[in-house]
Amino acid sequence: MTAVPTARGSVDSADLGRVLMHEHVFVLTPDVQQNHDEWDEDTRVADAIAKLLALKEAGFDTIVDPTVIGLGRYIPRIVRIAGQVDVNIVVATGVYTYDTVPFYFQYRGEAFGLDEPMVRMFVRDLTEGVPGTDGVRAAFLKCAVDHGGITPDVERIMRAVARAHRQTGAPITVHTHPASKSGLEVHRVMSEEGVDPRRVVLGHSGDSTDADHLAELADLGYVLGMDRFGIDTGGSFDERVAIVAEMASRGYADRMVLSQDAACYIDWIDPALLSMNPRWNYLHIRNDVLPALRERGVSEEQIDTMLVANPRRYFEDVEPY
Repeated sequence: MTAVPTARGSVDSADLGRVLMHEHVFVLTPDVQQNHDEWDEDTRVADAIAKLLALKEAGFDTIVDPTVIGLGRYIPRIVRIAGQVDVNIVVATGVYTYDTVPFYFQYRGEAFGLDEPMVRMFVRDLTEGVPGTDGVRAAFLKCAVDHGGITPDVERIMRAVARAHRQTGAPITVHTHPASKSGLEVHRVMSEEGVDPRRVVLGHSGDSTDADHLAELADLGYVLGMDRFGIDTGGSFDERVAIVAEMASRGYADRMVLSQDAACYIDWIDPALLSMNPRWNYLHIRNDVLPALRERGVSEEQIDTMLVANPRRYFEDVEPY
């Protein structure tokens, strides 16, 4: 068994239970919230607690929250929420951007003959704890590549993530853009850094309906994040269900994890636009996705593999190398 860090202390990997592998509590733009009158801390915290309690009641025990720099990460707030719910919240370290690094990093690092500060920050979060908390540690690393491809700064972040992974053994999740087959570019960089693909989730793989491409990535060893259920404007409900069922029928249930990429609150999108995706919430998988998968022949064993066994393996395979 493996001790997995969470926002309320470590839990045994055997006790993670049913896991949603890519959910946010909050996605925020902090400098807007700090200078605007939209944010009400107590109201938003209370709303998050209510939604997490409902998730627990629905039979889920853990969410994996890949909110990092660039997404408004503030772990003390997550710790406050985690102390009031019986749900494990696994937090991340990393940097999220599609193009350039945040200005903080632009005049630091190897380009100036200095150590890469991101590696140092990531390793600290993973081994010592996140500043502002009582030793709460991140359990995994997060970076991103989207339609713009692997820009120099995106590659810099990805390599920093890979190096922190090699030092600590903490697994990796990468936001990808399947339409441009960016998973293959992720593979190029990760391979050059010596990263074992089995320790990497390629997030948002479920945005694709190209089963042959996804099989290629799975055959390399990557875990496929089928994790945007509820975002029906980026791929229909039927398409998202169908590709999971197809991959399961091909024998890849042991290479997929499920989630919704939902948040209790996200300030990136106007509420009027959010209303276009009414099922984009923590309960969509339980209420709609699992019944639809069963109708398409996905077995209970395969569902348990995607929701229980695969997340557990991801957090147990954490030896540095």
